[in-house]
Amino acid sequence: MGAVELLEINGLEKRFGGLLAVSEVSFSVKKGAIKAVIGPNGAGKTTMFNLIAGSLAATAGSVRFDGAELLGKKPFQVAGMGLARTYQNIKMFSGMTALENVMVGRHIRSRSGFMSSMFHLGWTRREERRIREKSMELLELLEISEYAETTATSLAFGQQRAVELARALAMEPKLLLLDEPAAGLNIYETAEVGRLISKIRDLGITVLLVEHDMSLVMDISDEIVVLSFGQMIAEDVPVAIQQDPEVIKIYLGE
Repeated sequence: MGAVELLEINGLEKRFGGLLAVSEVSFSVKKGAIKAVIGPNGAGKTTMFNLIAGSLAATAGSVRFDGAELLGKKPFQVAGMGLARTYQNIKMFSGMTALENVMVGRHIRSRSGFMSSMFHLGWTRREERRIREKSMELLELLEISEYAETTATSLAFGQQRAVELARALAMEPKLLLLDEPAAGLNIYETAEVGRLISKIRDLGITVLLVEHDMSLVMDISDEIVVLSFGQMIAEDVPVAIQQDPEVIKIYLGE
């Protein structure tokens, strides 16, 4: 029996006035896979991510996640269904430690609200302790626990990216959307992030990433989708994508 499709995108379209930013894109992501979306600037990659995550409304199409339709749902509802995302520009909460940043990600899985936290009810204190312990485990998993009490914004870029990954994992996602995880990283940091992404997949978490760094994409992806001017022009395993004449033309010119 083949792998189960966790994410199924059919005829996805986004129009901004006269501009068709995403045009009838259809592909699926198998459970437990790492799938990459590549393409030149303006290809519609981040727009597509925003449509999947609920931060943009689609013009047409369908996005089914674990059997349920995502389109029309708000970002917090999409997150609650088990889909977490990171952004091209790292978003750390300033003035908070690495550990506290990860704890924020656990909030979606916690029961305590503002009033119960304010009155320090016994069970909220226990839950807070559990959130702290789980967040610390994630920092250990991504090998940055030594920076737990360091202000997150003072960490090196690669370490901030690892904190961001830990925060996304704190939401206990089934699918992780990574928007340019290697953006702003040097060669060493990029290789390290690639290793962490593979480690995350080994936990059973499916990964869909948008990325410009071809060495990273070719190294960690099971499959690659290529977009150009909002349209999907190729979908295959990395070695086939590298040899695809249409892909070569887009990246290198005729």
